[in-house]
Amino acid sequence: MTSSIEAGEQVLKTDEVGRVRTPAERREQLLAEFERSGLSGSKFAALVGVKYSTFAGWVIRRRKQLGSASVAVKPVDSVRWLQAVVEQAQAPGEPSGLMLQLPGGARLQIHQASQMALAAALLRALEKPC
Repeated sequence: MTSSIEAGEQVLKTDEVGRVRTPAERREQLLAEFERSGLSGSKFAALVGVKYSTFAGWVIRRRKQLGSASVAVKPVDSVRWLQAVVEQAQAPGEPSGLMLQLPGGARLQIHQASQMALAAALLRALEKPC
């Protein structure tokens, strides 16, 4: 049986125990994406398929190399990941729009594009600690 490698795939090396060795450039790409993502370390590690303990070790080593102050502060305009589900309206006369379900059970429904700026301002205000 022969196996072929498609374009874009890469062979990952393993150690004697069978653990996958991630190349340094790929590790740096993942860490840079993590800093931009706004996700927690455990969620990001699960998303990219890396054990959390391994990922946490990468983050700690990188912070030591760069100095903790330069990495600890995330940029203001960092990317935020959001799960979106598109559902059909239940009844023919039911208004359609964008429904945001916020932590704690609160819901925000937007019916017009002009409401987007208000919704964004509300979400920014809710993001700040009390």
